[in-house]
Amino acid sequence: MPFKKFGLCDELVQGILATGYTAPTEVQAEAIPLGLAGKDMICCAQTGTGKTAAFVLPILNRIALSGKKTKNKKVRSLIITPTRELAMQINDSVRGYGRFIKMRSIAIYGGSPIDKQIRTLKSGVDVVAATPGRLLDHIQRGTINLSSVEVLVLDEADRMLDMGFIKDIRKILEQISPNRQTMLFSATMSKGVTALTQNILRSPKMIQIGVQHDPIDLITQHIFPVTKDQKLELLLCMLKRQQMYSVLVFSRTKRGADRICRKLRQQDIKAEAIHSDRTQRQRLRSLEGFKSGKYKVMVATDIAARGINVTGISHVFNYDVPAFPEDYVHRIGRTGRAEATGDAITFVCSDEIQQIRNIEKFIGKKFKAEYYEDFDYKLHISLNSAPMSRGGGKKKSGQQRNRPQSKRGPQSGKPKPKANRYAKKKKATSPKHPTAKTGESKKQGSAESKKSFKRKPKPKLTRSGKPVSYKRSKKKSTNKKRKP
Repeated sequence: MPFKKFGLCDELVQGILATGYTAPTEVQAEAIPLGLAGKDMICCAQTGTGKTAAFVLPILNRIALSGKKTKNKKVRSLIITPTRELAMQINDSVRGYGRFIKMRSIAIYGGSPIDKQIRTLKSGVDVVAATPGRLLDHIQRGTINLSSVEVLVLDEADRMLDMGFIKDIRKILEQISPNRQTMLFSATMSKGVTALTQNILRSPKMIQIGVQHDPIDLITQHIFPVTKDQKLELLLCMLKRQQMYSVLVFSRTKRGADRICRKLRQQDIKAEAIHSDRTQRQRLRSLEGFKSGKYKVMVATDIAARGINVTGISHVFNYDVPAFPEDYVHRIGRTGRAEATGDAITFVCSDEIQQIRNIEKFIGKKFKAEYYEDFDYKLHISLNSAPMSRGGGKKKSGQQRNRPQSKRGPQSGKPKPKANRYAKKKKATSPKHPTAKTGESKKQGSAESKKSFKRKPKPKLTRSGKPVSYKRSKKKSTNKKRKP
């Protein structure tokens, strides 16, 4: 069905055709009519199914038909998204589809000069795509007014909750009028997302595209068990032997992403890293270079998983297994976009087998281990059992481990206790008397012990420096009887 049958205005249809799209996707076919009717909705669809156009086109059609001019500092449509890359991509889509419509849009995100954003907001904006943190900055400064927002969109809602933006979102919602249209889009429906929808939407319509938690069928998933120290070696082997022209590698940490990128460059592979420690200019330059084909490999962290919207990615590598199953779905969703096929390859070491089990439960699919041909594995890892060495294999029943035997004492079977050189030596005591002590002897012993614990006075010195003798001289008695 062509876009014109939705009832979109002619200027918007021209903008859609100018971008190269002729027919809507499944999620667009269901969401656009509800958006045009002003209904609240919850849309759950896999990554790469075209959710952005599903909420952008109804917003632009509303702006084109109204013909209103936005007043100072006010906003008509607000789109909240978790990452700066997504905010920029949504703003590009708004400008691309609405190139023949009189409207103004802006992307608000951190890491860029706020003064330029303030100047644009001052004259009023029709569409704002913003990250929660920078949007709150503008609210506190009083440089944006959200009281006239007609349409609110929460894009990638599950990711925003995972990143801890729930409090910021609630603060933003307090500034928006409840008489609005609200649309929530998410790749997964967690308990947190469900709880959020109960308070901010009014009788929403539910749209479910595909099986929940299941990646799209166009992505082929591969699991390669390998030791942690051989992951980089296997990655280099696969990049050199197979035809991979646009590769995205996900690392769990920023330091790991830089290390992988550095090793790939040493092997003359054009690679670039993108993560939160890089400046906005560096991230944009890296993305542009990856889109244009300047870089063959892009190494990224999970924070950038939702912000990379590049068509034509042939392979996605999970160098580290993600800690949460939801991140796995979002990672591999970078390939297989716009009905194209793609491959998702995951390296699994023995410490990450449990995480693979959690992913299997989440997506409802059992993985099969694969081993790369002509690769020299140091250790054979099985997904169903503990790792076993290439030579020895598993321990057979009845076979004992060769443990070093501890030295035994000459008489007893127990090991000799180690001598403590810091322990105080006990004084030799006289053997106990066979007879029992009487009460008097006990008293005498206690009195003697008290005397022994008395502190001795410091010796007094004479003028010559010799210690004064403590021998008491016999004093003459003064009570002598007087002679008569």
